[in-house]
Amino acid sequence: MNKKDYLSGLMGCKIICCMLILLLCAACRVKQTEANYQQDKRGLKDFYKNYFSIGVAVAQRNLIGDEANLIKRHFNSITAENAMKMEALQPKEGVFNWRAADSIVSFALSNQIKIRGHNLCWHEQVPNWFFVGPSGAQASKELLLQRLRTHIHTVVERYKGKIYAWDVVNEVIDDDPAKYFRNSKWYQIAGEDFIIKAFEYAHEADPEAKLYYNDYNTERPEKRDRIYKLLKKLKEKNVPIDGVGLQAHWSIFEPSQVDLEAAIEKYSSLGLKIQFTELDMSIYAWEKNKREKKPNESDVYTPTIEAQQSAQYKMVFDTFRKYREVITNVTFWNVSDRYTWLDEYPVRGRKNHPLLFDAALQPKQAYWQIINFNRK
Repeated sequence: MNKKDYLSGLMGCKIICCMLILLLCAACRVKQTEANYQQDKRGLKDFYKNYFSIGVAVAQRNLIGDEANLIKRHFNSITAENAMKMEALQPKEGVFNWRAADSIVSFALSNQIKIRGHNLCWHEQVPNWFFVGPSGAQASKELLLQRLRTHIHTVVERYKGKIYAWDVVNEVIDDDPAKYFRNSKWYQIAGEDFIIKAFEYAHEADPEAKLYYNDYNTERPEKRDRIYKLLKKLKEKNVPIDGVGLQAHWSIFEPSQVDLEAAIEKYSSLGLKIQFTELDMSIYAWEKNKREKKPNESDVYTPTIEAQQSAQYKMVFDTFRKYREVITNVTFWNVSDRYTWLDEYPVRGRKNHPLLFDAALQPKQAYWQIINFNRK
């Protein structure tokens, strides 16, 4: 070996050694962080206190025991997963069931946690009586809007001063790129007027509450542009809308950072605030149509999949922090992998692992990725 080759080899060894030392130090820091997790009582809300509030969707079952403790540690905003939807609150006309919703509001208030209301008008989980007239035929537009106003006023006024923001209208843009509005019963009877009226009714009931339009796949360019078209029209008509909720039912495969940033910039250009209202990170590609699990379809949460999920969570939170001036809240949809709405949906018999905490309520790799940043 000549001198030149020897020196080159020596330099290569030094570089490799330095890289190994850096990796070892990084690993030690992570281990130390994980080791101190039980002693360090800070949670997500503390790491993001200078950025935006951190929320979670809950049911009554989450409000006791170890899940309640995790909620109080990590979150300073709460959304009712199902308890404030139309069917849950008013299954029969004039008959309201407040128990579950009241318990969530009480838990939040007693623990100084903000509350997002979800939701006032949706094409799913709405009882059919809304759309049926006295004779059994389809309700008139006037009757439907009257019922909508009564429902919204009753619900919003009950929680006035307690709920700071409402998802007023949910998912009115069709999934089909060739269509605009979803052909729901709301739309069939009242046209797009029900959207405008829902915001007006909510503002009448509580002028201080922040009002949001909420939808999914908001980052996909073709749907993003149709949602933008709706929001722009609402703004031009001076409809009392304060922001847009991007549901963020995402996966380890999407969205890309380019699409995410484009969506944030496009919606915020209207002067609207942005909240990510239903965040989870599926380990499977997007599907909506229900089906059975295939015989060879694995739902094992492998180290490789966890690494992909962790990287995707890091990317989206890096992006969130970049747009802190227009983002006011990020809410996770469910507490942990112990239970998630994505279990069994849309594939029956398939387990998902989309959240920051595992079934034992311990933080996953993604948790460390999104809290380890330079806080300003």
